[in-house]
Amino acid sequence: MNDSVQCNRRQALRLLAVTGAAGAVVLSAPALAAKCETDGTPLQFTPKTAPDANPVENDIAKYPKCPYCGMDRKQFNYSRHLVQYQDDLVDGICSLHCAALSLALNLDRGTKAIYAADFGAKTDPKPLVNVDQATYLIGSKLPGVMTQQSKVAFAAKADAEVAKVENGGELGNFDTALHASYLSMAGDTAMIRKKRVEMQQKAAGQAGHAAGHTQ
Repeated sequence: MNDSVQCNRRQALRLLAVTGAAGAVVLSAPALAAKCETDGTPLQFTPKTAPDANPVENDIAKYPKCPYCGMDRKQFNYSRHLVQYQDDLVDGICSLHCAALSLALNLDRGTKAIYAADFGAKTDPKPLVNVDQATYLIGSKLPGVMTQQSKVAFAAKADAEVAKVENGGELGNFDTALHASYLSMAGDTAMIRKKRVEMQQKAAGQAGHAAGHTQ
């Protein structure tokens, strides 16, 4: 689908949204077109890095921070994911939670490959595995990243089965894990927002305490 077709479709959707069933408000197509390049969804969420035909190589160095939450992908190398779109634009993200965001916000961009860290690997950082060959352990006692419900990928199904015996949960493929991620998105988002407010309040309190000692 070319850019002009995408732009026209977004214009039409916006026009329907602002006019409503009764047609109370009317905006001209040129006015909408003027904003399409900078304000179109998902254009404003397009990955900002240059196209990368081999994103798995040195992925943490090339994509050190998650573009959706800012988390350090080296620190969370065991949960990190990477989405390579058909145009070789890449989102290097910290977790399945943020991979779900990337995929939802880039609906018009087809995927070439999606990768996840192999939690069962003994190396640090964990190597990436194509999710088509991965087995996910969902809802186990293993800690979740950006989610209350853990979703961990394994390159070897045998490793996932051992982890299930030790930590509980259910085995599934990437689609199963992604579905679970979308179902838990509302609760996870509320949890994340609450934790960040608490962190901000704690930081403000510490700053105020330090300022009191300097007076």
